[in-house]
Amino acid sequence: MKLAFIGLGVMGAPMAGHLAAADHEVTVFNRSTAKSDAWVRAHRGRAAETLADAAAGRELVALCVGADDDVRAVVAQVLPVLAAGGIIVDHTTTSATLAREMAAQASARGCHFLDAPVSGGEAGAKSAALSIMIGGDVGAVERVSRVIGAYAKAIVHMGEAGSGQLTKMVNQICIAGVVQGLAEAVAFAARAGLVPARVYEAVSKGAAQSWQMDNRWATMAKGEFEFGFAVDWMRKDLGLVLDEARANGARLELTALVDQFYAEVQAMGGRRWDTSSLAARLAQFQPPSSRAAPAAK
Repeated sequence: MKLAFIGLGVMGAPMAGHLAAADHEVTVFNRSTAKSDAWVRAHRGRAAETLADAAAGRELVALCVGADDDVRAVVAQVLPVLAAGGIIVDHTTTSATLAREMAAQASARGCHFLDAPVSGGEAGAKSAALSIMIGGDVGAVERVSRVIGAYAKAIVHMGEAGSGQLTKMVNQICIAGVVQGLAEAVAFAARAGLVPARVYEAVSKGAAQSWQMDNRWATMAKGEFEFGFAVDWMRKDLGLVLDEARANGARLELTALVDQFYAEVQAMGGRRWDTSSLAARLAQFQPPSSRAAPAAK
């Protein structure tokens, strides 16, 4: 398939790379041309100078950018030049309102817009093990699933436009609560004088087990917070969650509280630490500020 990929951050670059490895004809675009040039050196394909050049005549355009306004700006330039019946697959985490707005614009031009946020982080993008939750036209989802399956371990159609983003909000609610619980457990174990590795051995095979425990217990106990999704981006996502909750009446007391805890982490200088840095506000250590900051997304 002739396709374009817009946004070559820590998620987008490996995702686009998997498409190239699957023998698709990939054109890439990134606001920083250095990233586009580096991607082309590493993979087959070409770098476009403009969004319109990247998308012109393409059957599929995938994007992974920053926020609602970034998606609007991209779609405004991509949609007019997309092939008839073409599909835009948006992997950005945005509001559900934005997804519905873009889907309506695409439909008016005889095209499709699918909101398809992902879960799995940088590691999942690199290992082609992302979970993708999609909202939009079922026929369009069926058309693109084999293609985007190049970087996914699971693709689930959630329903109409916006439902993919709503599902990603559920994902972030779950993560916020689990990470806060884990941070408190690590801090409690430290103050109780327990050996972190032995605590993990004792509790990780029972009901307390989680992906976060398996992957972040040891690093949280050491005050190492360099492992992926940054606090700034988590706060952006939780802002979307809380806005949606105010609109639909959902009570998210814990999520709102954890959002404020992340604000405290930001105030500590942890804007680019990963989400497990909730432990920093509870622990008896201060994370080394000289360590390299994790990528945003």
